Amino acid sequence: MSHRSARTTVHGRLLIVERHRAGWAQAHIAKAMGISRKCVKTWLDRYAAEGEAGLHDRSSRPHTSPSRTPAVVERRVLALRRRERRGQDWLGPELGVPARTVSRILRRHGVPYLRECDPLTGEVIRASKTTAVRYERAAPGELVHMDVKKIGKIPDGGWRARGQTRDTHQSPGGQVADRIRLRALTRR
Repeated sequence: MSHRSARTTVHGRLLIVERHRAGWAQAHIAKAMGISRKCVKTWLDRYAAEGEAGLHDRSSRPHTSPSRTPAVVERRVLALRRRERRGQDWLGPELGVPARTVSRILRRHGVPYLRECDPLTGEVIRASKTTAVRYERAAPGELVHMDVKKIGKIPDGGWRARGQTRDTHQSPGGQVADRIRLRALTRR
């Protein structure tokens, strides 16, 4: 696609055709527009073959891909991958196909990487092998997880039950004082 100030936009190409119809020589058109004679000839030939539609931008993608791997080979790669559960470096030499081609076939058909699959069953797993016990729920919030690790120095029963005093608030000396008071209360 050409930018808006290019010399040969669709309008510039139409101008080439109009000037040619008006009797201008191709060399004069090229000089007036600041482009090569070959470029002028290209657009005139394309206009002669396709009409005004030939002057529009087109994709540079090839119409055919003659070197694409045949469907038979793709099916063989997919079948062997399913059966053996091996990677491209093993599958390629086994089938006589380059490893990179095998990789592209597997990606094109959405076959997951081996690292994402369970080694025994071949099923796709979402986590690493370290998480052996896994639970999933259908809807978010269906299972509530609560962390019960005691990281802070919160007294048993929480601050509401005990109250926040200077003795109980984060100082080791306060905890010792609590134990002494507790012993004294239990001896009475």
